[in-house]
Amino acid sequence: MTTIATNSGRSRRRAVPELLASVRAWFKAPPRAWKPWEFQEQTWAAYARGESGLVQVPTGAGKTYAAYMGPLAELAADHAAASSPRLTILYISPLRAVSRDIELALRAPALDLAPWALVESRTGDTRASLRVKQKARLPHVLVTTPESLCLLLTRADAPELLSGVRCAIIDEWHELLSSKRGTQVELALARLRRFSPRMRTWALSATLANLTEAAAVACGGGTPTVIRSSLSRQITVDSVIPRDLKRLPLAGHLGLNMLPDVVEALDPTVPTLVFTNTRSQAERWYNAILFSKPQWAPIMALHHGSIERDDREAVESGLKSGSLRIVVATSSLDLGVDFAPVERVLQIGSPKGIGRIVQRAGRASHRPGAPCRVTCVPTHGLELFEIDAARRAIESGQVESRHPANKPLDVLSQHMVTCGLGGGFTPDSLFDEVRTAWSYRDLSREEFDWALSLVERGGDTLAAYPAYHRIKPVDGVHRVVDAKIAQMHRLNIGTIVSEATIDIRYMSGRNLGRIEENFVGHLHSGQRFVFAGKTVEFVMMRDMAAYVKPVKSKTTQTPIWAGAKLPISESLGHAVRESLEHCANGTAHSSPEIAAASGIVATQLRLSRIPASSELLIELSQSSEGFHAFIYPFEGRLVHGGLAALIAMRLTRLESATFSISVNDYGLELLSPREFDFERHIADAIFSRDRLMEDAAASLNMSELGRLQFREVARVAGLILQTYPGARKSANQAQAGAGLLYDVLTEFDPGNMLLAQAAREVLERQFEQGRLARCLERLSGSKRIIARTERFTPLSMPLVIERQAALCSSQTILERVQAVRDEWGI
Repeated sequence: MTTIATNSGRSRRRAVPELLASVRAWFKAPPRAWKPWEFQEQTWAAYARGESGLVQVPTGAGKTYAAYMGPLAELAADHAAASSPRLTILYISPLRAVSRDIELALRAPALDLAPWALVESRTGDTRASLRVKQKARLPHVLVTTPESLCLLLTRADAPELLSGVRCAIIDEWHELLSSKRGTQVELALARLRRFSPRMRTWALSATLANLTEAAAVACGGGTPTVIRSSLSRQITVDSVIPRDLKRLPLAGHLGLNMLPDVVEALDPTVPTLVFTNTRSQAERWYNAILFSKPQWAPIMALHHGSIERDDREAVESGLKSGSLRIVVATSSLDLGVDFAPVERVLQIGSPKGIGRIVQRAGRASHRPGAPCRVTCVPTHGLELFEIDAARRAIESGQVESRHPANKPLDVLSQHMVTCGLGGGFTPDSLFDEVRTAWSYRDLSREEFDWALSLVERGGDTLAAYPAYHRIKPVDGVHRVVDAKIAQMHRLNIGTIVSEATIDIRYMSGRNLGRIEENFVGHLHSGQRFVFAGKTVEFVMMRDMAAYVKPVKSKTTQTPIWAGAKLPISESLGHAVRESLEHCANGTAHSSPEIAAASGIVATQLRLSRIPASSELLIELSQSSEGFHAFIYPFEGRLVHGGLAALIAMRLTRLESATFSISVNDYGLELLSPREFDFERHIADAIFSRDRLMEDAAASLNMSELGRLQFREVARVAGLILQTYPGARKSANQAQAGAGLLYDVLTEFDPGNMLLAQAAREVLERQFEQGRLARCLERLSGSKRIIARTERFTPLSMPLVIERQAALCSSQTILERVQAVRDEWGI
């Protein structure tokens, strides 16, 4: 008979059927009256067999209880745990904002199955009194974040404290997987497995394509179990299409032209989330809707990550209670929180990714198997194709893959100091342990020793500075022995490098949230702007905070945060090419978006071509500005930015020229002020993958970009500090310190591995390097269609607008665009 063993050191065991019977009984008991889903039963059985793995089912289907009830049944069977509290189940969430909801969800079954079990949270928001208690004893079940988990690992008694962990559950694994936070979790789990060799790991996700790899990353390799469910949630994707299509611009991302249609589509009796892609866009839309419908003020709210935590929690409570009916939000409400009353989701602008729209749609009707609806609002004409493409991709089950980072040495360096605080380590054992983390499976001993040298004495260049001597060997064990270094490490632990933001406060001292430094730097006293849905007036800067006062007048000025333009994903780009191909060959299926875009399609076909998915369209034209080449890979603005720089450099090797460059999600423009024979020079070699790394680096200002990226790498590695006791460095101060260090290392230690890592990350972020290589491979095999056009087309005009926006007034651009549309007749 299969049994579940306890980690208490005692021989007491209970039969699996007996334990899981209590779980099923809890499910069936009133007021729940639930019947476990098959995937939940499968997960419980796999856990009982001692397996680790990944569960992927739709949002709202019950993933949490699938991963949790097996470990809870095991805990309930261990009577010794009742008299001796010990951390047994660890629940890791990427969002501290949802830890309270998760804690309540985990406590509910524990109250019946193991009423003596302590279920608590430990995040940056945990109150001080509870933190003090947790220093003396940890609960049986702990909900935490990657950063707070690493803080636990810095405790001197960490090996004993964490040796009883039987299960680690990672929520929203798709959000962590491809980031340095995911790498941080990998290393922390590798450490936990050394402390508790029988610990099992279960990752939870709703939107991943590469499940086998994702499971292996979470579980440290091996052959983990992957559990999927036949349970599906029907996702209805529709759109708001204006009666007058001329109100849809040719470019832009705010979409406020669509305000009348959105207001008409909103029903204040139906709880609705209105998602935007950026915080600035959320501010503008919240105020615009409220201006149109001031009577909705009591039932409307705004939610994004820069708003003060207490205000965000008030919005979340209003959504749960049903007192708030319409909330404008960003990705801050994408994950984790169950807002049962929400019945509908609106998405302003393209979702940019299939996984993102699935995740956001899942916020509506958050119940197992319940159908959900997301209504997309195009912000410009070409986004009609993106909405059509997203719908078809969802219907065919397409979703993006996410891949882990490749052995980032800055994260490893930070982890070494964490281990030096948490009981210490010997280099040989830590090397073996780190290599059990998937991202470091190919780590060489040379790379490991280099990182160890960095944290032990600052490497070859910084050895003269004691502040970089963070770890010292003591009786053969590497430890942190300096109390100040220990304090500074704990204050700066984590891989989230703050943007250049500062606190924004009322004169009374009440905090409103955080705002970008550069935005505040251009304000003068008395200037008004909108923040957190409120109109405020800037008063002064003091002690690294912007002080404001509330005013009643209106303004449209909003702060601009980093990341204002997201690129479309690779999967969505592929789906867009398929939608266009249907239009090109006349087999377009019946969809409201394609029907609405018929004028765009007809004009594009009349002036040029629409490429099939196996073709690459290149439009060549001449204007008063010069000679234009428009190329349309449909791969997203980041890839196109790298591709444009690469092609421009390769072309100038063939013929001396100067190019102006413009990119968007659909294509790129090269503009030469003098005649340039694009048709003759655009050959196979231009799209070759040969010497891609060297050419990509040569096409960028790698020195300056590397300097900017080095700030993040140096911050994560602990070479520069962002937070001090009672103070916080400004981003400009941190960047200045990182820049100085970058110059020193570049001159005196050019082989420094962190410099090389910064360069790699520049290429990946500026070019999406791996995706660029795949794009070039596809373009090399594509049939190239060269169309000479006498005027700009619906595909090329947005690129012209993108470039001219920095040179002309908005009014001038609008006049030019309208003139072109009049010529087209659309």
